[in-house]
Amino acid sequence: MTEPTHATMESHPDILEMRERHTWAERAASTPAAQAVEAISLITGLYLAASAWIVGFNGMMTLAVTNLIVGVAYALLMGGFGHAYERTHGMAWAAALLGVWTIIAPWVVSGAVATMRTIISNVVVGAVALVLALAASSLAQKAAPGSQGRRGTTARAGR
Repeated sequence: MTEPTHATMESHPDILEMRERHTWAERAASTPAAQAVEAISLITGLYLAASAWIVGFNGMMTLAVTNLIVGVAYALLMGGFGHAYERTHGMAWAAALLGVWTIIAPWVVSGAVATMRTIISNVVVGAVALVLALAASSLAQKAAPGSQGRRGTTARAGR
């Protein structure tokens, strides 16, 4: 009769790769640029969620509710980058789509909500949200193992 073997994490065949991924994720999330993107993104999402009441178009319920839902979703999505960077940085494209939706929302939600006030607010905050999402994606790609920036450094170091 054979005895069952209990493999430990140390004997996992991919342990070195897993450790490297964890290390780069920690390094990427702890840079000042990544922390700034996360902080500004949270503020952007919270502003978007409350924008109907801040700017004064809370009577336009369709856009107010849309901004509330999208703002909360954006803040939660972008806020996750600091806590679970390795698993969430790939979802920055979803945050970018929320930024694009915010820009076009005054023209596509039902009702006559495309006023100067709503358009300016949504276009500005949507553009900021889009740029921040693209910045988060860019920071993740630069920090990823095997990215061009790291390969170039490794290639020069080997000479």
